[in-house]
Amino acid sequence: MTRAETTSAIRWATLACVVVGGLLGALIGIALTASSPIPGVVEPSEVVSAAIPVVRVLLDLSAVATIGLALLSVLVGYDRPKLTEPVMRRARPAAVAAALIWAATAVVALILQTAEYKPGKKMLTGGDIGSYIADVGAGKALVIVAVLALLHAALGFVALRKGEKVPAEVRVGLGMFALLPLPVTGHASNWAYHDYTMISMELHVMSAVAWCGGLGAMIVLLAANRTLLAHALPRFSKLATLCLVLSAVTGLFNGIVEILANPTISFWAGVFTTPYGQLMVLKVLCTGAIALLAANLRWRLMPRIVRHQRTALASWATLELTVMGLAFGFAVVLTRAPVAVS
Repeated sequence: MTRAETTSAIRWATLACVVVGGLLGALIGIALTASSPIPGVVEPSEVVSAAIPVVRVLLDLSAVATIGLALLSVLVGYDRPKLTEPVMRRARPAAVAAALIWAATAVVALILQTAEYKPGKKMLTGGDIGSYIADVGAGKALVIVAVLALLHAALGFVALRKGEKVPAEVRVGLGMFALLPLPVTGHASNWAYHDYTMISMELHVMSAVAWCGGLGAMIVLLAANRTLLAHALPRFSKLATLCLVLSAVTGLFNGIVEILANPTISFWAGVFTTPYGQLMVLKVLCTGAIALLAANLRWRLMPRIVRHQRTALASWATLELTVMGLAFGFAVVLTRAPVAVS
């Protein structure tokens, strides 16, 4: 087994495409939800309003990377360390870096959301941030996320020294747990389906992150390693199918419930004339495109990959991940979009 077969070049282009897709989705969402200032009402600066979704996209994508890199160890398996360790020696420090970025973006988001909460203040103080944390659920959630992300980074540092003695399942579980606080601080319908939407939001986020993170980690680190890819991709395919179904069903359920919860407009008017509905339609279109790309990977490319044949997997998967990034950008703005006629 040559070194070329056990390691492969990191696909930075794929990573860049995902980030660009996420930022583009956020910017499109910002444009769709832009509104005219209301006379007499003090509003946050345009810079703050635009920066919040941008930072939240980076927060989400760093969470995707952190969990995906931890999941990679599970996908490649533990029974062939001579084959997997060269790859994991790259994955572990990358996971630490991603977790630190996750924590840092949570702190930056906390500061920006405090500025949005206190729009008249030119300079924030520690007391302002403290009051935002005390008074607003999103502030508490961001603190919890930052702490858990730092804990994930600490586990990652231990894994740098101890390897798989720090079980990947623990890192994946901690990462998934850190996803839970933020989704429930966005839209929350105050009606009979409230509890169901909370559960659905959590499932939606966890399935989307596992799906995007697992695929991204494999493509960035394993795309040219046919041996490991032939082992990891079929295992991931089963998880991805479940994640696709969960993400699509819960996303539709959440969107429909939010629009139905607004008694001032009809359902179809809510879908096509409100910023929330328009972003939901864009997310649905992204999900459909991702499903078609995933089907191409599953049914056309994977049989050849299992036989260790050359394929265009990296190009197709990069396109799929870019659309996923776009969907993450839409989703960030969607959590802040008004369910009202624009």
